[in-house]
Amino acid sequence: MNLDVRSDDNCHLWAEQSGSGPPLVLCHGGPGLWDYLDPVARLLDDRARTIRWDQRGCGRSQRRGPYSVARFVADLDAVRDQLAGPRMALLGHSWGAHLALRYTIEHPERVSHLIYVSGTGIDPERGWHPHYKRNLRLRLGHHLDRWEALSARTRTPEEDREQAVLQWSADFADHGTALRHAEGMATPWLGINYDCNQAINAEVKQELSNSEMAVQCRALDLPVLIIDGTEDIRPRWAVDSLHQALTNSQRVSLAGSGHLPWVENPHDFRRTVTTFLTQHSRQTLSQVHREPPDPR
Repeated sequence: MNLDVRSDDNCHLWAEQSGSGPPLVLCHGGPGLWDYLDPVARLLDDRARTIRWDQRGCGRSQRRGPYSVARFVADLDAVRDQLAGPRMALLGHSWGAHLALRYTIEHPERVSHLIYVSGTGIDPERGWHPHYKRNLRLRLGHHLDRWEALSARTRTPEEDREQAVLQWSADFADHGTALRHAEGMATPWLGINYDCNQAINAEVKQELSNSEMAVQCRALDLPVLIIDGTEDIRPRWAVDSLHQALTNSQRVSLAGSGHLPWVENPHDFRRTVTTFLTQHSRQTLSQVHREPPDPR
């Protein structure tokens, strides 16, 4: 079901929901991309009412700014308020994992569970990006020359899509299926918002260098699941400090999968997420039942 969410500054945000059960809101990566998490929704929609949305300026949402982390947190809160209700489970992928974490830090009472998929952590000192760039070039193999040629010039829309497909192919562990999976991500092609990408990435870099996110993460007491693919070209040690800072977290690495683990290891991805949601929902319900009655 396609839906229209209005932000508090009247920006139209595309959203879609499916399935039944407790609300689970999905945050796509990028920044500057559109929702590509329909396969995740289909894996989980017998256990949750999944809600997907295109971030402001991206995909089917209204193409307008401002592009800032605070603005995207407010937009996510509008999605929660209008579609999910007072409390939701939250799953974010890549940049969307950082957005979901930031939202949870600011509104912990509105999040029941946080699922952090293929994020890049909170520690700016260890410098994961040079490792990513080196691994990207290695994974591209014989496509490297074409990718570099496209990256170095102004591209037509067709070339923009080609460059993205080649780059995204490196996010999959299996070379035999990587291009096909990347083509699927780029279909339909809704155009990358590079202004959004540059603004958000610059702010996140500055935010991590100046903020005390580790301290803020230690204050969270809600359950967090961190999921990594063992073959992700973004080094997974970048997430170590986040895992250590979270007091109620578990971390699962899915074998044989890259940056989108639900694509290459859907069985274990579904099992891990549904087990986490079910287990912690029961614990939360048990805690509620143990609370003393309100003496009114």
